[in-house]
Amino acid sequence: MAGEPAKRQKREQYKKSLTGDEQNAALPKKKFYRQRAHANPFSDHSLTYPKSPSDMDWASHYPAYTVKEESGEYEKEHGAESESHDPGQPTTVRAISKPVEIADIGCGFGGLLFGLAPEFPDTLLLGMEIRTSVTEYVQEKVRALRTQNVATNGYQNVSCIRANTMKFLPNFFTKSQLTKIFLCFPDPHFKQRKHKARIVSYTLNSEYAYVLRPGGVVYTITDVQDLHNWMVEHFEKHPSFDRVSEEDQEQDVCVKIMRTETEEGKKVERNQGTKFIALFRRVEDPPWP
Repeated sequence: MAGEPAKRQKREQYKKSLTGDEQNAALPKKKFYRQRAHANPFSDHSLTYPKSPSDMDWASHYPAYTVKEESGEYEKEHGAESESHDPGQPTTVRAISKPVEIADIGCGFGGLLFGLAPEFPDTLLLGMEIRTSVTEYVQEKVRALRTQNVATNGYQNVSCIRANTMKFLPNFFTKSQLTKIFLCFPDPHFKQRKHKARIVSYTLNSEYAYVLRPGGVVYTITDVQDLHNWMVEHFEKHPSFDRVSEEDQEQDVCVKIMRTETEEGKKVERNQGTKFIALFRRVEDPPWP
């Protein structure tokens, strides 16, 4: 396309103007971060991910919650690896004082994250997005909102990483770490041969069950009834989940935010479409025989 190089150049110039300017409180412009809506989760994307949850540098994402301990006591207690492996040297662990508890998988432009952050000021929220430019947008918006709210320490509890959760979810979270997982307007993959790429399946539900603590909830919303039925079917037949009643669902503040704050949700609202919602609670593990 004739205009594509100029468009790309403007985009890069805009992003460079924001780089390194930590005091810039202006929100990023979404038009410079637009990217095609779908990404192939089976492709070998150039991704950086930890070997295990203990290897994850959470402090770079939540600097207000950074913990620094010397003499290796922290990693002995929490199983974290230190930056120094010389036993004769003091060690500094890039750890945080509390774990991430809420994950928005396929967070898009972060509307849900920014709606939830003030509602759960003492809880760490993480957006996980596979698209590079969209991830950069959310990260820039987090930085800008932290600058705007420096007096109140607002939005220090929210961050975003580029990740392929279909492949690497257990690399980031320990068993029973999360209290909430959001799956908002996931790619419907309409063709039957593409159903294997859907973010909900019996196998993936087992991974959600692993990282969710008993009583934790998976939130789903879509405007595609076929996908809604698919997600309900696969969660209901999984022994680790029970569906949340409609009465309890409607009383959940997260559902109200999920309906209105995502970009896709606003688009459905403008088009007067229907939003299908279902919640699933992680049940207690049965006792060992």
